[in-house]
Amino acid sequence: MTDWPILSTVTFLPLVGVFLILLIKDDTEVEKHNIRNVAFFTSVFVFIISLIIWMRFDNTNSDFQMVEKFDWLESGISYHMGVDGISILFVVLSAFLLPFCILASRENIKDRLKAYMIAFLLLEVAIIGVFCALDAMLFYVFFEGSLIPMFIIIGVWGGARRVYASMKFFLYTLLGSVLMLVAIMAMYWEAGTLDIPTLLTYQFSTHMQMWLWLAFLLLLQLKCQCGRSTHGCLMHT
Repeated sequence: MTDWPILSTVTFLPLVGVFLILLIKDDTEVEKHNIRNVAFFTSVFVFIISLIIWMRFDNTNSDFQMVEKFDWLESGISYHMGVDGISILFVVLSAFLLPFCILASRENIKDRLKAYMIAFLLLEVAIIGVFCALDAMLFYVFFEGSLIPMFIIIGVWGGARRVYASMKFFLYTLLGSVLMLVAIMAMYWEAGTLDIPTLLTYQFSTHMQMWLWLAFLLLLQLKCQCGRSTHGCLMHT
């Protein structure tokens, strides 16, 4: 356990930017400029904290580090966060890319700028949360939560076929979400826990491993197909 909940800080810091943006109107160019600055500097602060996490990470230790764990629900679901040598790279990478995404929108996004920046900051919360979650249900909440701002961004600020692309995105992700939830519940019924470090050491039966593998393989295939088809729809403008 860490004295300073640094993973929670880097995950939920974008919500501070969301709150500040909500206080700003977007009627004038000055106000829109302020909204962009708040979103950009919030994402920069997130990146700085991710670098602190990287510097504090012990490369000689293969265990999950900077762990935060609190009971969430009585059914065994907990707020459990931590990073290992792989997930920390994705945390830093995600935090690194978001400021550039915001900068890239300066010339392209003119309408509903306030909602756009809020959606991107909420997306950052979900993405970083996915890579820090050590509870399967918490991972599911972050993973599925990322789909909401993505759906809005595609449907509102996409190209000429954005409505078709957003609906296709929704249908693919809905099926994938059901598969993931079923797989997570199956692991819970078998192991009696959703704690990912515990699940990593649990001896599932060969039959259960096969069905879990198929469920997650199909889920990832749906997500990849969703990304390709949605990108193709948005490119034909």
